Amino acid sequence: MNKTTQAPSVKQEKQLLHLVFGGELETLDGVTFRDPSKLDIVGIYPDNDSALAAWKAKAQSTVDNAHMRYFVVHLYRLLDPDVEEL
Repeated sequence: MNKTTQAPSVKQEKQLLHLVFGGELETLDGVTFRDPSKLDIVGIYPDNDSALAAWKAKAQSTVDNAHMRYFVVHLYRLLDPDVEEL
């Protein structure tokens, strides 16, 4: 009898990618950018904690410009709307 061995099943966690970006807004009460071609793409991060750390650093570095805003986009929700947040 020939036994074949299989690697143990490893449950792979879903990637919860986040995008951090920002730019100067036209007004303080809206989310329309003055010049979308000048958006600051900070980066894509593997989890919420690292995305929030990047967002906080960029937001604090632009505190002197009231029109500058940074955002965290949950890319995994766009890529797979059925994914639940962990």
